[in-house]
Amino acid sequence: MGKNIDLIQILTLVIVAMFIPFLISIIINYRLDLSNIGDLIKMHFAGLFLLFFGIELIIVYLYFNITNLLAKKKMNNQKEK
Repeated sequence: MGKNIDLIQILTLVIVAMFIPFLISIIINYRLDLSNIGDLIKMHFAGLFLLFFGIELIIVYLYFNITNLLAKKKMNNQKEK
């Protein structure tokens, strides 16, 4: 269980570390004003990128768990022989 918590913490750190520079770069490049509702909506649509990135990280997490389970099964089979 400790491996899963470590992996979740690392993936969460990656999401946060990607979000802050991404948000700042959008604000600077497109000269968005955070007090303007129209600009906030533009940032919302640009934030869909982060949603897809989060989905990708979930897939990485699932891949890690599945390969870990398969490796454990293979190791147990090798020990029995």
